Amino acid sequence: MKPSATAAVVGAAIVRDGRVLAARRTSPPESAGRWEFPGGKVESGETSDAALVREIREELGCMVAIDGWLPGAVAIGGSYSLTVAVARIVAGDPSPHEHDAVRWLAADELDDVDWLDADRPFLAHLDLG
Repeated sequence: MKPSATAAVVGAAIVRDGRVLAARRTSPPESAGRWEFPGGKVESGETSDAALVREIREELGCMVAIDGWLPGAVAIGGSYSLTVAVARIVAGDPSPHEHDAVRWLAADELDDVDWLDADRPFLAHLDLG
């Protein structure tokens, strides 16, 4: 029996003026009200960079450029693996379409929100200085 492949999920640590954008989930119920780096699943034949640009356009209505990827990957539920890129907005302003709120957080405010467990390890690698 062949083991199932792990699907890729990408998140964006969108940084502007020393702050990072956090988005509050509305679903599934166990994640509703918690905060994450916006993003989503990489589709078949799509690169991680292209998926992230597409997901941010769909979720926040703005365009981003990717500046690099944070180290590490986090398993989500045994079927997915999350990686997070540092990105910057190049067009538009973020407006939540799939989340119920977004917040810009400075380094000393990162603990002010309840991050999803999968996103937490990436916070230590953010350079908001």
